[in-house]
Amino acid sequence: MIIIVFGVSGAGKTTVSELLGRKLGWRFIEADDFHPAVNIEKMCSGHPLTDNDRWPWLDRLREQIERSLAAKEDAVLACSALKRVYRDRLRVSDEVKFVFLRGDYSLIEKQLHRRRGHFMNSALLQSQFDDLEEPRPDENVVTIEVRQTPENIVERIKEKLNLIGSA
Repeated sequence: MIIIVFGVSGAGKTTVSELLGRKLGWRFIEADDFHPAVNIEKMCSGHPLTDNDRWPWLDRLREQIERSLAAKEDAVLACSALKRVYRDRLRVSDEVKFVFLRGDYSLIEKQLHRRRGHFMNSALLQSQFDDLEEPRPDENVVTIEVRQTPENIVERIKEKLNLIGSA
């Protein structure tokens, strides 16, 4: 199984995904590691990515998901996946599950300002919310509010995906 934890920058995707991966004994994959240097430079300079910037990145992520599934390697992937078409691109089979970390702008902004050592320019937060297409019921996505500790979020994810008792 591949669990994709998604949401806007600052929602806690990496923190939650790393913790979930550790608790389950699964591999953690950071989607940001798949961005080409030009995308990172663009974001560092305060320019939001376009769909054209994101498609090659999404293709690289899809290939990684396919490799992990073929190898029967369970993994947790932290990825923005802001638009439905992006999530559709990454949903290669029923073995890919999505978890949306939802929070309002003011909460996420506070979290983003506390974060250090990340290339994402905090000025781009509004563009993230502008691009965000919250999942619709037919997407079969688990939605978790971020107004709780990462440990509680992980337990809710395990519960919702019937992974209680796993590792």
